[in-house]
Amino acid sequence: MISPLAHIHPSARLAAGVTVEPFTTIAGDVEIGENTWIGPNVTIMNGARIGAHCQVFPGAVVAGIPQDLKFAGEVTTAHIGDYTVLRECVTVNRGTVEAGRTVVGAHCLVQAYVHVAHDCHVGHHCVISNATQMAGHVLVGDWAIIGGTSALHQFVSVGAHAFVGGGSLVRKDVPPFVKAAREPLTYAGVNSVGLRRRGYSEEQITEIHEIYRTLYLSGLNMQDALVRIEAELPPTPERYQVVKFVRAAARGIIKGPGSRYAAAAPEGLED
Repeated sequence: MISPLAHIHPSARLAAGVTVEPFTTIAGDVEIGENTWIGPNVTIMNGARIGAHCQVFPGAVVAGIPQDLKFAGEVTTAHIGDYTVLRECVTVNRGTVEAGRTVVGAHCLVQAYVHVAHDCHVGHHCVISNATQMAGHVLVGDWAIIGGTSALHQFVSVGAHAFVGGGSLVRKDVPPFVKAAREPLTYAGVNSVGLRRRGYSEEQITEIHEIYRTLYLSGLNMQDALVRIEAELPPTPERYQVVKFVRAAARGIIKGPGSRYAAAAPEGLED
């Protein structure tokens, strides 16, 4: 299962059933779970923690040193969850002292040429499409889908079950359960199709629609809209998740379809 043309440091810890194809390099401080397939021409560097039943395709680099000038050689890690697939030329950098690790969760599909920078945290069951680029400290919730060639600004968050359209520039946080599209990135409705696929009932989806009608279409400012949501809508887990996310959004959330921000062509980043 281990090609004689692969270079594996004797200190690397490989579980039973791991396959390593030719011309792959695996450093010493590496852990790889059972039945994981490591394709040819892969580089797995110190600090990599790869789960069971994963697939890592040619050209991928896991646990590369952070592209951060503040990095001073501290011992950090990059974690890949069970059953996750890293396609061709994916790069997942390890963390810095600030968070200590970079994480890609279980059952994720990370497509070709994606970059996951230092201290990012991608949840479970996510799809990160081709050539998406994440700056440092990005958070992506469970079941989120990021369309191809998107770019995510450092420290932004994408909520669980959100769908971000291809080619998006994500400068603000994207709340849970929504679709985000256009330029500049704008609320484009609730991700109803994705929610149905994941077992959400029509009643739950209707309640989520009501939350976002109040948040984006009521004419209220964000804080007043949150107050109304808590006062008038049922106290569901989805309501709690949305309100918590919006209140924690240090960079602010994407704007609604009728906002001045959404109608204007951006001349650069806001910050």
